[in-house]
Amino acid sequence: MKFGFACKYLNSALQQPFPFKGTTRTRFLALDHAARVSAIAPLAQNNLLQLENVLRELALLPPALRMMRIGSDLLPLYTVPEAGPVYQELMPDLLPLFTRCGNLAREQWIRLSFHPGQYTVLASDNPDVVTRALEDVEYHTLCARWLGYGRAFQDFKINIHMNGKAGFAGFAQAFGRLSPEARLMLTVENDEVSCSLDDVLQAQKLCPIVLDIHHHWVKENAFIRPDDARIEQVIASWRGVRPVLHYSISQEGLIPTEGYPDQEMLGLSKAKLRAHSDYYFNPTLNDWALSFRQFDLMCEVKMKNIASTQLYYHSLQQA
Repeated sequence: MKFGFACKYLNSALQQPFPFKGTTRTRFLALDHAARVSAIAPLAQNNLLQLENVLRELALLPPALRMMRIGSDLLPLYTVPEAGPVYQELMPDLLPLFTRCGNLAREQWIRLSFHPGQYTVLASDNPDVVTRALEDVEYHTLCARWLGYGRAFQDFKINIHMNGKAGFAGFAQAFGRLSPEARLMLTVENDEVSCSLDDVLQAQKLCPIVLDIHHHWVKENAFIRPDDARIEQVIASWRGVRPVLHYSISQEGLIPTEGYPDQEMLGLSKAKLRAHSDYYFNPTLNDWALSFRQFDLMCEVKMKNIASTQLYYHSLQQA
């Protein structure tokens, strides 16, 4: 079992030593082409160098801790149409940096992923939203391809939610419009508002299903178990690749520090319960997440790799 974290690597002082940098669309559009190149080049180079720094840190850790989600802002403003000519000019200098990062990740068995944001909705009933979502997925796909992935099924994970008024039918139609490489990498996750696990399982023949056990609890007030019949469907959707599970818990002070919380007894809104904690402070819930032994765990908490490392050491005590 691998333990991953999302986007920001923290040091022991809880500081971010390798931050990505960006700029605003408004500031960028106010510049002429030469100034745009001068503005974007150091930002993109910084972000790729910082990614390499994080990967080198992970390479020093136990293999179980070599898993991370890369921030979507790796190439600032890439999907802004006016940035196209800028990146076309910059790519000869950026591609070697991508190659270094990808080679390092593969050499050190670091599992990588992206998670496009909440506005990337392939199942929207608005064609313009779907078009933008497709563009965003393809941007992440390009970054993964430049890292050297997209050559085999799920050699890299690009995860999205299936929320959207068009439902599975809309998702399936948009999925068919993706590039072959994107279809190899895309996964779909249940959420706590619109798409239950049963909803997203409709997509199991198209792409792997990512089970988020916290989302499932918030939506259903139920702690799904590894022996639930649906878990076998989730695993089967990965077609032999080790599946990924997302694990988070509600914020400190909202749920007990041990035992399984019950939403009816808590009397809190789902909106409050969905927010993520800083750390994994409830050992009962930690053991529940660790009971999904056939999965790698993407840890979605605010203290990032600090919290995922603590969960890893907790798992060693339970072994």
